[in-house]
Amino acid sequence: MQRIPVQNPDGTPAMPTKRHRAQRWVEQGRATWVKTNLRLKAVRLKAEPSGRKTQPIVVGVDPGKLYSGIAVQSAKATLFQSHLELPYLKVRERMDNRRMLRRSRRSRRINRELPFPLRNHRQKRFNNRRQKNVAPSIRANRDLEFRVVQELSRLFPIAAIGYEKVRADVDLTSGRKGAKSGKGFSPVMVGQAYALEQMEQIAPVYTRYGWQSDGNGTAQLRSVLGLTKSQDKARAVPQTHAVDGIALACGYFIQYRPFYGKRSHGCCLFGQVKLTSAPFVVIKRPPISRRQLHLMVPKKKGVRRKYGGTVTRHGFRKGDLVRAEMAGRVSVGYVSGDTARQVSVSGLTWKRIGQFSAGKVTLLYRATGILVSCPQRWSVSGVLNPAG
Repeated sequence: MQRIPVQNPDGTPAMPTKRHRAQRWVEQGRATWVKTNLRLKAVRLKAEPSGRKTQPIVVGVDPGKLYSGIAVQSAKATLFQSHLELPYLKVRERMDNRRMLRRSRRSRRINRELPFPLRNHRQKRFNNRRQKNVAPSIRANRDLEFRVVQELSRLFPIAAIGYEKVRADVDLTSGRKGAKSGKGFSPVMVGQAYALEQMEQIAPVYTRYGWQSDGNGTAQLRSVLGLTKSQDKARAVPQTHAVDGIALACGYFIQYRPFYGKRSHGCCLFGQVKLTSAPFVVIKRPPISRRQLHLMVPKKKGVRRKYGGTVTRHGFRKGDLVRAEMAGRVSVGYVSGDTARQVSVSGLTWKRIGQFSAGKVTLLYRATGILVSCPQRWSVSGVLNPAG
C-alpha cells in the first residue's frame, strides 16, 4: 500500500501514512491537502498529534554526471523514487557562450590602430577575481541533488543520507585515472566533497562505494534485494538509477557482518527491510535563458531586443505549472514564453505544446526552479527478511 507524506500543524514532517487513511482524515476535517514542490500528495494535520516519535527514514543518493537517482526508504516501505536529469551539458554550453561573448565585447572595445602600449586595455574595477573550488557544471549537478533532498526533508523525517562515493584520482605523471599517488586533481572528487558537506546540513551522511570487498557496496546490496538495473542510462525508469538510490538507502537497515561459530565462520546479512510500490518522478531544471543585455552581434543605434528572463506580460513566470484550454482541449504544462496576447506552454522536455490565450490559462503551481513530471506508481517486488 502506497504511503504519502504527513506534516504536523507547524509544518514539520511526521511519519507517512496510507493514502486511504489520509483521505479519511480530510473527510473528517482532521487534516487538509497541501501542495508540495515535488508534486506529491501530502496532508497537514489540524490538531497536535498524540506524539511526535518517528521511525528511521533514509534517503539514498546515487550521483552521476548526466543522470542521478534518489530514493526514500523506511524499514517497512519504499516511499519515493526519482530520476534526475542533470544540467551538466547545458551549463558547459552556456559557460562557453559567455566566454565567447565577453571576448567579442572586449575585442570591439580595443583600438588596434594604436600601438600596443597605448591601447585601452581596461583594468579590473574591483577585486572579484577569485578562484572557485568547484567547476560550475559539477556544482550545478550537486546543487540540484541537494535541492531535491532538501525538499524531501520537508516531507519526511530523514534520519540519515546514503551517498555513493567514487574514486577518480589522477596521477599527473602517468595521466591514469584511479592512481593512488595523491598528487592529482579531479573535479569529480572536489564536487563530491562539496556535495557531502552540503548533505551534512540536512542529516548525517554515510557513504558506500559501487563495489566493496565487504559485500556492502551498492551493486552487492542491489543484487541481494533482487533489483534489476537497466544499461540504458538515459531511460527515465526506476531500473536505471533509482534502484541504486533504493540500495543505498537500504544499506542503513541491512549490512553484511562477520560471524564466528564453533565450527564455522564467515559473513552473514543482518537486518530487515521491505520494498513496496512508490511514486516515481522525473526531475530536471527548466532551460530558461538568463536575461542577456549584450548579444553576439550588437544592434544598430544601440537598441537591444528582449532576450531571456523569467517575467511574462500576463502575470505568469517561466516555469509555472499551468492548466491551459483551447478548442475544448485541456493541457497541463509549464510556461515557456509569451506574446502580446498568448502564453506558450511546454511539456517536461520543454517542447512547446501550444500557444494559448492568456485568459484561458490557470495557474496550478508557482515556479520553483525545477520541473517535475506527474508522479507514476512503480512496483518494486521483493521482501527481504534475512535471519541474523
